Amino acid sequence: METDGEPITARGMAALEAELGELETEGRRAMAARILAARELGDLSENAEYHIAKEDQAHLETKIKRLRARRDNARVVAVESADPSTFAFGATAEVLDEATGKVHTWTIVGSTEADLAKGLLSAESPVGQALLGSPIGDPVEVHTPRGPRRYIIQRLLSR
Repeated sequence: METDGEPITARGMAALEAELGELETEGRRAMAARILAARELGDLSENAEYHIAKEDQAHLETKIKRLRARRDNARVVAVESADPSTFAFGATAEVLDEATGKVHTWTIVGSTEADLAKGLLSAESPVGQALLGSPIGDPVEVHTPRGPRRYIIQRLLSR
């Protein structure tokens, strides 16, 4: 993978754009309505609702700024299809943990869209790095804080 820009899948970029669009439109409108309602409560110097709404507005704008920076720094990586028998960025596979016998369904994604609870494994994590480019059926040893672990990619579900 190239190093200029943060790698992200097309699905991850779409989700990022959707969240940003939601915050820039409905989020800002709702915040403006909150501030207007709080202003109508009276003297602004003693109006706690107004001050809380203004703080929340600042947090919203900070979040929008961070999401824009992520989007501007992102590089959409197409699912690599050079070798259909290896686990590539953006692909989904069933991976067996030999120690536990548990089969995980993981998709290798960029670090900003990683969410292990949803099966989205960061390509920058030790497990993601070890599995990236590994062929189906070959054992892969990963050094983790709890010691070495062995995984086997059982099958690719999507590319």
